[in-house]
Amino acid sequence: MAAPVDDMFSRCVDPAKASNCVEVRFIDNVKGKGLFAKKPFKKGDTIFIERPLVSSQFLWNALYKYRACEYCLRALETAEENSRRLSGRAALSLPHPELCKVRPDRHQPCPHCQVMYCSAECRQAAWEQYHKLLCLGPSHHDPDHPLNKLQDAWRSVHYPPETSSIMIMARMVASIKQAEDKGRWQRLFSQFCSRTANEEEEIVHKLLGEKFQGQLGLLRNLFTTALYEESLSQWFTPDGFRSLFSLVGTNGQGIGTSSLSQWVHACDALELPSQQREQLDAFIDQLYKDIDKETGDFLNCEGSGLFLLQSSCNHSCVPNAEASFPDNNFLLHLAALSDISPGEEICISYLDVCQRDRSRHSRHKILRENYLFVCSCQKCMSQMDDADLTSEDEEEVEGEGETEDEMTDV
Repeated sequence: MAAPVDDMFSRCVDPAKASNCVEVRFIDNVKGKGLFAKKPFKKGDTIFIERPLVSSQFLWNALYKYRACEYCLRALETAEENSRRLSGRAALSLPHPELCKVRPDRHQPCPHCQVMYCSAECRQAAWEQYHKLLCLGPSHHDPDHPLNKLQDAWRSVHYPPETSSIMIMARMVASIKQAEDKGRWQRLFSQFCSRTANEEEEIVHKLLGEKFQGQLGLLRNLFTTALYEESLSQWFTPDGFRSLFSLVGTNGQGIGTSSLSQWVHACDALELPSQQREQLDAFIDQLYKDIDKETGDFLNCEGSGLFLLQSSCNHSCVPNAEASFPDNNFLLHLAALSDISPGEEICISYLDVCQRDRSRHSRHKILRENYLFVCSCQKCMSQMDDADLTSEDEEEVEGEGETEDEMTDV
C-alpha cells in the first residue's frame, strides 16, 4: 500500500509550504510516481528541506574515525581537528577558527553505550525513535553481541566505497518496534517497496558481489537473531529480507557532512583585502593538496538515509534539481538547477557529475546495473543513434590513432 499524499510531506521541515510548492503524481506503470512543480522556481531556489525517516553512517566510514552524530550525521570534529587528521599535519592551525560551527561543548554521549551525539536533542530523538532498542549498553565493544556480529559481517562483504548500510535496516525495524503507531511507520516504509523478486535479486547481487546468496543468508540469520519481531515476520523470511535489502539499495540517498567543507565555504564568503584573500586561498589550496596526498578522496563523514518526498524524484541525465546537505547534518535541501515552470516534472540525477558526462551507453550501463531501468530523458533520446560504446571503449578507439609520445603527454 502506498503512503497517503499527506504522509509524503510529513518529514519536510515545513510540510505545508512543501505541499503548496510540489505534488506527487502517478505517471505510468514503468516510471511509477514523479514529483511535479505547483509553482515556478528560479535557478538556485530551495524547493524543500526534508529529514530522513532513518539514516545511518556507513560502517567503514565510522571505523576509520570519521566522527559523526549517531542521529543526524553532523560532523563532530572541529574543522581544525578534521584538517589535521586528513592532512597528517598534527600541528596545523586554521586561520579564522571562529568560522567553524562545530560545538564540542554541546556533544552528548548515550549514558548507556557511550555513542556520541551532537546535542542533547539528537540523543533524545534517537532514543525515542530507535536507540532504546538498539543501545548495546556495556556490550558496546563485545564482539559476540548479535548487533556487533551483524555489523562485522556487513563490513566483511561491503567494502569502501560504501553505498549502503545494514544499520539502515536495523533502524527501520527498531523504529517500528518502538513506535506507538506501528501501522503508520509500516505504511511510510511501504512507500519504498516497489521491486519485483527478480529485480531485488539483481540489486542484492550488485551490493554483495558474486557469492551473494551465501552472504545474504548469513546476514539474514544474524539480522534475525539480533532484531526479530513477530509483527514484522515477513521482513525476516528469505524473500522479505531480499526485498528489504533491495529497498535500501535503490532508495538510499547518500549523505555527506564535513566541518572542514563548511569552514571553507565560510572562508569563501569573507570580504577581505585582495592580499589577505590571496593568502587565504593559497592556504586552502595547499591544505587540499596535503589532504589529497595523505587521505585521497575520502574527505567526509558519509552515510545514507531514506527520504520520503525526495524518493519520488525520477532520474534525468540533465536534471533540473539536485540534493545537497549544506547544514552539515542529514537535512536534505532540494534546490533548482534551472528555472522550473508549474506542471514541470522535477528530476534529479542518480549519476554523479563525472558519470553524467560519459557516453549514453556508459550512462545506461550504470543505471541498468544499479537502478534497473533504461533512461529515456531528453539527452538520452537525442543520442539514440550514437555508437553503443562505453566511454572507456571510446577512449581506446581514439587512442589507436595516437603516437606513443602523444599518449604519454595525455
